[in-house]
Amino acid sequence: MRRFISLNSSWLFTGPDKKQERVSVPHTWNSVDGQDGGNDYKRCTCRYERRFPRPDFDPETEEVWIAFHGVNASAKVTLNGQSVCTHDGGYSTFRAEITGLVQDDNALVVDVDNSVNDRVYPQKADFTFYGGIYRDVELVIVHKLHFDLGYFGGPGIQVSAKPEEGYSRGSVHVKTWPKGDGQVTVSLRDADGREVARSEGADVQLTIDSVRLWNGRQDPYLYTAVATLSADGEAKDEISVRFGVRDFHYHPKTGFYLNGKSYPLRGVSRHQDRKGIGNALTREMHREDMDLICEMGANTIRLAHYQHDQYFYDLCDERGMVVWAEIPYISEHMPNGRENTISQMKELIIQNFCHPSIVCWGVSNEITISTKDKKDMLDNHHVLNDLCHEMDPTRFTTLACYAMCGPFNKVAHITDVVSWNLYLGWYVPGLWLNDVWMRFFHLVYPGRCLGYSEYGCEGMPNLHSSHPRRGDHSEEYQAKYHEYMLRCFERNPYMWATHVWNMFDFAADARDQGGEPGMNHKGLITFDRKTKKDSFYLYKAWWSDDPFVHICSRRFVERTQKVITVKVYSNQGEVTLYVNGQKRETQYGKHIFTFRVPLQGNTLVRVVSGSASDACDFRPVAKANPNYRLKKVKNRQKSNWV
Repeated sequence: MRRFISLNSSWLFTGPDKKQERVSVPHTWNSVDGQDGGNDYKRCTCRYERRFPRPDFDPETEEVWIAFHGVNASAKVTLNGQSVCTHDGGYSTFRAEITGLVQDDNALVVDVDNSVNDRVYPQKADFTFYGGIYRDVELVIVHKLHFDLGYFGGPGIQVSAKPEEGYSRGSVHVKTWPKGDGQVTVSLRDADGREVARSEGADVQLTIDSVRLWNGRQDPYLYTAVATLSADGEAKDEISVRFGVRDFHYHPKTGFYLNGKSYPLRGVSRHQDRKGIGNALTREMHREDMDLICEMGANTIRLAHYQHDQYFYDLCDERGMVVWAEIPYISEHMPNGRENTISQMKELIIQNFCHPSIVCWGVSNEITISTKDKKDMLDNHHVLNDLCHEMDPTRFTTLACYAMCGPFNKVAHITDVVSWNLYLGWYVPGLWLNDVWMRFFHLVYPGRCLGYSEYGCEGMPNLHSSHPRRGDHSEEYQAKYHEYMLRCFERNPYMWATHVWNMFDFAADARDQGGEPGMNHKGLITFDRKTKKDSFYLYKAWWSDDPFVHICSRRFVERTQKVITVKVYSNQGEVTLYVNGQKRETQYGKHIFTFRVPLQGNTLVRVVSGSASDACDFRPVAKANPNYRLKKVKNRQKSNWV
């Protein structure tokens, strides 16, 4: 059976300055300069080297493979001076067989290149393209008779499942890719490990009676498919993947459906980087991200703008998140990059086919921003759209349109559904324009499903205003913006999906205007994951069932007014206010509660609803604290960056 040997430790890294240091992977050389602004982070070729002893294997009956789960953006791998492979695409798994190159002592060299070019995506976007081996590296020892390891980095097995007979039975199709002659046996097992179906063959159809559905956040039930490859009565290789039985569809007037029931998709987009770490996340960090998204009550995630870590897709399966997965075909069509879009799409689909959380493949993002060859771009989109349908007829396709890409643009009518990245009320004045835009599109194209793939507003928890306005980067305006958007979506319930941009602040080294250089502050949580902005609690009030109350603007302690408005977010139907221990008022309502509170010295404000409570202090001052002054932020129309 397969054996795995980690190669994460003891790398000798030669960085952009040619200095050498010992590192472990995951690792990036842009964890500092890729987050400080100036658009000057090092995009170049760096080298990773390590030695490893001959692994224990039988060359007569076994093979040795090396697997990389994320190297950004291009990799050239050599072993003992011999070329092993090259790979273009910084977000997917790739493997290569090295059996014939293995010696008693082995010198492994990986040249990693994230430099500017015109053929590997992404090259132009509002996020940092961290260079490095930022996911795991391992050796895989397998029998020569094994399930394919070289098929676009995939698991060697493909499972698709759907309910039948009024959702009482599950129809499961399992396809495997065995290398060599052998007998394939497929066993389906429930979450407790009990076998529920079995068949023999590399391509089989099975049935699960009394099936339990994968039902989103409510019940994300997972089965396991185990494929065994045998010869002469002995198992030579075995692989397993989890899967879920579900179906879904969309309707242009009533939105998204899961397992035959209306299931409005309301959630967030996510970037995978962190402060001082870049893309080199640990499993604990991935899990923390998922915990925070679940706490807020979201039921969908757009995993932008590239293939994310397999572990995070696994978490989406386990937590019942409905996922939009996409490739980094973004901002600008590069004629020399067409083959790269195709290879990255093939890897995305093949490596992620079994995840029940994924319902659609994203073809591109804001591709019309600066594209010159529109004919070639449109043709490339048709090729990708057809490729998705050919490789995976079980899911639909989508793309995210740039704000200035009008509803009549041809690119908006290629994929099965479409979504827009719109920041009306932030980059341009007029929150009310969101209603106008949605209704106009729905009027002109009543048979086409529309979504919001991005919407958001910069908000910094150290910037505050009693009179928030567009462009001030205050926590208060961000909350005001999102209050409007949530009500807007309620007024326009036909949207197939809406995704906040973004769940977390993220690095965009090209940013140098407004807020903190090198950062996009549209997140509902800060880059370090330590501060939940008021807007986080707003969405929690709308989406979560976990009882809570939250006092807004709690960091805006010193006030110049004698009487202030205290705003409270809650998912409870009533909230009671206490001031300095004295009960003042009980309000009944939904989501947002506002109270008028006089300030007389240090004032303790406490709100209660059932077992949920929250408290904070406010105090009057003659003059505003400089720490609360708004930075003079130059508001600009959205150009290349969102």
